[in-house]
Amino acid sequence: MPNQIESLHVKGFRSLADVKINELPRAVVLIGANGSGKSNLVRFFEMMSWMIGARRLDEFVQRCGGADDQLFGGTKTSSRIEAELAIRTESGRNDYQFALGHAHPDRFIFMEEAFRFTRDGFGSDAPWQPIGSGHTEAEIVKAAQSSESVAINQTTAGVLVRLLRRCVVYQFHDTSDDSPLKKKWELEDNNYLRSNGGNLAAILLRLEQINLDRFESICEYIRRVLPIFDRFRIKEDYGKVLLRWQAKGMDKTIGAHLTSDGSLRLFALATLLNLPPKMLPDVLILDEPELGLHPAAVALVGDMIKVLAEDRQVIVATQSPLLVDPFELDEILVLELRDRRTKIHRYSEIEYRDWLEDYTTGELWQKNVIGGCP
Repeated sequence: MPNQIESLHVKGFRSLADVKINELPRAVVLIGANGSGKSNLVRFFEMMSWMIGARRLDEFVQRCGGADDQLFGGTKTSSRIEAELAIRTESGRNDYQFALGHAHPDRFIFMEEAFRFTRDGFGSDAPWQPIGSGHTEAEIVKAAQSSESVAINQTTAGVLVRLLRRCVVYQFHDTSDDSPLKKKWELEDNNYLRSNGGNLAAILLRLEQINLDRFESICEYIRRVLPIFDRFRIKEDYGKVLLRWQAKGMDKTIGAHLTSDGSLRLFALATLLNLPPKMLPDVLILDEPELGLHPAAVALVGDMIKVLAEDRQVIVATQSPLLVDPFELDEILVLELRDRRTKIHRYSEIEYRDWLEDYTTGELWQKNVIGGCP
């Protein structure tokens, strides 16, 4: 099975004052009222991506308003963010932990950073390997590239960095005139879909050329909810490509700038959720993918996520009961805000089996049977 996040413990990040989730399934659906903390959990993974993927934690913090805004209740309530993440692989469990302390003028420094690998079959957890403190960017990335310190297991550090970089947050909300989806993109940028969908045209052209079955399958999914859609018509122009598609019965193609917001998001989602395995990360985190979609499209996206979760771990935050319907109750995490703190609840299929005989999981949410409503 592909790698997946097994557990997560976060303290002091925005509304996540102290949140611990164990035994995460392959499909994880986050539901709850507005302001309950769903987006904050997604933003935590986004922060990890900036921190590990490019060693640009400080840039993420400044873009998000500064360190004080990232702390639960600000510096008057919390002085640090602590996190521990466990990723399961075929051979064992890889753990990474860190603590970020508030520093002058309004930034973070690492108070702690450590990692370990525990091989399956061993009776006890492996000891933590500390990387130090006082630095401003993740040192585990350097540890994976350098063998200067004999106390650091470079191989384990390298595996963890690769695993963490393969946890990707996707959000296709930006469909404005300046959206990357509406701009020309480099043809050669086609190995994986970017988190904002900017290289969608390059990805689709690659699929049409080397994996026509996948390309046709994506087009067929789109036709189910957009009957006028025929197929994508993407051509190279001096090493760049632009998203264009053709409507049934029309010779002229339609550009992204003339396409509705919901249709553009559907194009990106249908492509992402049907990519070949080698073009997908291990863990996909989707933030409210239903935004702007027709109800039929929302239901279709939910079904596609359910299928993809058989091969990849998918974590999705949603406000849509239609998106929740395909999932089992034990795949759903209900978030509620109490005393400004996010609380997470899980419910058992056995406990609600009588309800589930007559109602879907989405309907149980709507009726507030499992909580999560305002």
